[in-house]
Amino acid sequence: MAKIIDGKPISLQIKDELKEKAAALKEQGISVTLAVIQVGNNPASTVYVNNKKKGCEYIGIGSLSYELPEETSEEELLSLIRELNERKDVNGILVQLPLPSHIDEDKVIKTIDPKKDVDGFHPQSVGALCIGQPGFVSCTPAGIIQLLKRSGIEIAGKECVILGRSNIVGKPMALLMLRENATVTVAHSRTKDIKEVTKRADILIVAIGKPKMITRDYVKDGAVVIDVGINRDENNKLCGDVDFQDVEPVCSAITPVPGGVGPMTIAMLLHNCMESVNIQK
Repeated sequence: MAKIIDGKPISLQIKDELKEKAAALKEQGISVTLAVIQVGNNPASTVYVNNKKKGCEYIGIGSLSYELPEETSEEELLSLIRELNERKDVNGILVQLPLPSHIDEDKVIKTIDPKKDVDGFHPQSVGALCIGQPGFVSCTPAGIIQLLKRSGIEIAGKECVILGRSNIVGKPMALLMLRENATVTVAHSRTKDIKEVTKRADILIVAIGKPKMITRDYVKDGAVVIDVGINRDENNKLCGDVDFQDVEPVCSAITPVPGGVGPMTIAMLLHNCMESVNIQK
C-alpha cells in the first residue's frame, strides 16, 4: 500500500509555526498585513480568497480585501496596486487570477512591487529563483517541497520528472527540485515517448490539467507521485491529473485530490507573507 501524503496536517503544522512567528513579531510591535484583490466573482476564486482570509486570521496577521466588479478597468486595478505598493502598512499584495479578459495579467503581475509579491510571480522573483538569490517562491511548488521533506522523502540524487511547463507550477518546480539536488526532466505535450520518460521518475510531479490522464503505465514501481491537478470527473467529483485508484497500488507514496497539494498552497502563501517582513528590511 502506498503512503498517502496528506496535505492537511502538514499545512496545519506550517500554519502553527507561522502563528508563533506572528505572535513573536507582535511582541516587537511589528504587524503583518496581506492585501488580496479579486476582480469579478469567479466562484473558484471566491473560495480561494476566503481561504486566504481565514488563513491570515488563523495565524494572526491582518488581511485587507478588495472585491472589485467585473467591469473594473485595467487602469483602475493598476492604480490600486500602485497605491498598495506605497503603503507602509501593507506587506504582501496578491491579485487573484484569472482576471477578466480585458485586463492584461502580465502587466498586473509586473506592477506589483517585487518586495510585496507574495505569489512569487513577478519576473524579478522568478529570476531570483533561477540564480539562487533570495526572493519569493511561487506557493504551489514551494508547498510541494515541504510536502516531500516533511513526509521524509529524500530528494537529493533522485530522478524527478515534472509533467507540465507552466510559469506557475512546472518551471519553478523544476528550479526548486534542482536546488534540492534532484536530477530534473520537464516533460510536456510535445515530449516524445512520454511514458518512457515518466517511467524513469523516482519522483513524478504532475501538473497538466487533464483529469485522470496518468495511469499506472506512466509510473515506475515504487515512485513517489505528486498530483497538482484539480479537475472535475464525469460525475462532477473533484479529481486530479492522476488516476488515483489505478496508480496508488504501484507507487510508494501519493498525494490525494483534494487534500494533497491544495492546502499547502495557502500555507506557503502565509509563509511568504511572514517572509515579506525580512525581505522588506
